[in-house]
Amino acid sequence: MAYPGYGGAFGNFNSQMPGAGPDVLLGGYSGYPAYSDPYSSADDTMYAYFSAVAGQDGEVDAEELQRCLTQSGISGTYSPFSLETCRIMIAMLDRDYTGKMGFNEFKELWAALNAWKQNFMTVDQDRSGTIEHHELSDAIALMGYRLSPQTLTVIVRRYSKNGRIFFDDYVACCVKLRALTDFFRKRDHLRQGFVNFIYDDFLQGTMAI
Repeated sequence: MAYPGYGGAFGNFNSQMPGAGPDVLLGGYSGYPAYSDPYSSADDTMYAYFSAVAGQDGEVDAEELQRCLTQSGISGTYSPFSLETCRIMIAMLDRDYTGKMGFNEFKELWAALNAWKQNFMTVDQDRSGTIEHHELSDAIALMGYRLSPQTLTVIVRRYSKNGRIFFDDYVACCVKLRALTDFFRKRDHLRQGFVNFIYDDFLQGTMAI
């Protein structure tokens, strides 16, 4: 179908690998379970990174999130995340529209980033630190999305530089795919792949990302 499917470990952040999750529902979406993460020793490390930059309200804005992720080293050998990518990370999980992220949202983001990073490394077969357009298409398919060739072409043009997609741009692409699909899915009550939008609702959902 021409609209994105929604499934796999990298699209909905569950712990299952693509193809092992719930059955895909009418309209191309897989089940979308609420995020849950039992306490583990990793929480202590994540909280240390988070609390080192969080304000008195226990939340981080985009600049604080950028510092937190840079200090954590989650990007590995790739370049640190840009401020713009951090802004849309917050927007993706900003369910109370504060423009900030609490620790629970940070844990959800952390799980997503690790999954996306693993996905990126899987398709970067030549270990160049970047991926080509066909590898981005493979990565998107691994996440469970079903996109038309025309949509894939638009995405590649938007996120590639001289024919290559860097990790930061790849993550920005993943964030936007997740956020916009989630926005659409919440309004597609019958899972038919089409909805009617009020103009103001459309702007709020897309301009925030």
